[in-house]
This record gives sequence, structure tokens and C-alpha cells, in this order.
Amino acid sequence: MKKAFTIIILTLSLVAVNAQTNLQEMYDFNREHLTTTIEFFHPDKWGNTFSFTDIYHPSVVAAPSEFYTEISRALNFWQNTKLAPLSLHIEWNGGIYANNAWLFGVEYFMHSSDFNNTLTLQLLYKNISNNDNIPLQFTAVWGLKNIFGVSGLSFLGYLDIWGQRINWTNPSLYNERTSWVWLAEPQIWYNVGRHFGCDNLSIGGEVELAYNFAGSYHPNIYGLNYKNKGFNFAPCLGAKWVF
Repeated sequence: MKKAFTIIILTLSLVAVNAQTNLQEMYDFNREHLTTTIEFFHPDKWGNTFSFTDIYHPSVVAAPSEFYTEISRALNFWQNTKLAPLSLHIEWNGGIYANNAWLFGVEYFMHSSDFNNTLTLQLLYKNISNNDNIPLQFTAVWGLKNIFGVSGLSFLGYLDIWGQRINWTNPSLYNERTSWVWLAEPQIWYNVGRHFGCDNLSIGGEVELAYNFAGSYHPNIYGLNYKNKGFNFAPCLGAKWVF
């Protein structure tokens, strides 16, 4: 718990740096709980840093029950060359009731001329603490602004596909093993605050689309993780404040 508290404090302190930072509050209709997300992105002359922390609240008044954090660094010392879209990538993932993982690899960044539409593709070696099967992860991260010609309407999200051996807790599945897991969280946001002089505020939501993903539920809180075998989805609705 002390380690968890330290990581949360460090993540919160990043709001103070000169970075693109936002705070999201989502209500998950499947799990019936709130999730607070702190997210930031900071480019510099050596590349960029990205991080987010999800803090889960079992109820409005209860203390947070768990959290999950990702911190990544893209290294690019050749930004003024033809290889500028290609970067080295290092990342750490982990939290309470989550498997800690280190990832290393490369990423390729694509964008429109006005940077309103972006796509980052990553191919990473994944060293996870829970029985690696195929230690690779493919990630796609996208951001589309003013979609359908609507100013202030954005479509964001990511897709992760990785290899991991999961031993399901259901006795009838003891002999089954999972080789591939995928998780996607597409989000749509509308900058409603633009209509009353508060460009920081957006409303929207996301849908968690998962296949063989056992990381979202802890047995003592949300039920046995074998319920995540196969395809699952979790719709969320919320608000976002951009600092």
C-alpha cells in the first residue's frame, strides 16, 4: 500500500509540470463503480513522456480500492532527420492487483499535416510477472479531432494485443491456458464547454472491449476472473477536464 500511495502521489505531482494533462471521471455501468483517470503527455527535444493512472472507487464515499498505472518514454534523438517518426520505447505497467510489466521496443508515429489526426504503432517485448507465454505486445494509439466535421468532437483510444499465459480460477477451466489477450478502449468526447467559455470541459465516455482479459477484476471485489474469459465489454460515461 505504501508503494501504491507513492506512485499515486508522483502521478498527481505531474499535473504541475508543463505538460498536456487531463483528469477524467468515468462511471462504469457493468462494475457499478467510478474510475478517476489522470493522464498526461509531454514532448521534449529527446522524445516524449506519457503516463496515466486509473484509480478505482467502489462507491462515491468509499476510499479507492485499487489503481493501475502506465508510464512510458519514447526516445528520439534524431527528430530533424528522415527517421523522425521512429522512436525507441520503454514502459512500465503495474498497480494493486495488477501484474507488473516492463516493455521495450520501437514505435512509429504518423499524423496529418495539422496534427488533428494521429496514429502511433508500437511493437514491444513484454516482460510480465505472470508466466509469459509469447512475450510480445502490439499497441495502436489513435486520436482524431473534429470528426464528422463537428468542431470539438474527438475520437481517441488504443488497442493492445499481447501474449500471456492465464490460469483461470473456474475449476472447469483449470486445464485451459490463454495465449493471446487483447484490450481496446475507444473514447468519444465532445468539448461542451466551448459553448459557455470553458474550453477545458468535455463530456463523453468509452467502451472497454476485451478478449481473455483477466486484469480488470479482483476476486475479492468484482468476482472470479474466469468471468473475463472470452469477449467482454464495459461501457462508461463521464467528463474530462483538460488543464
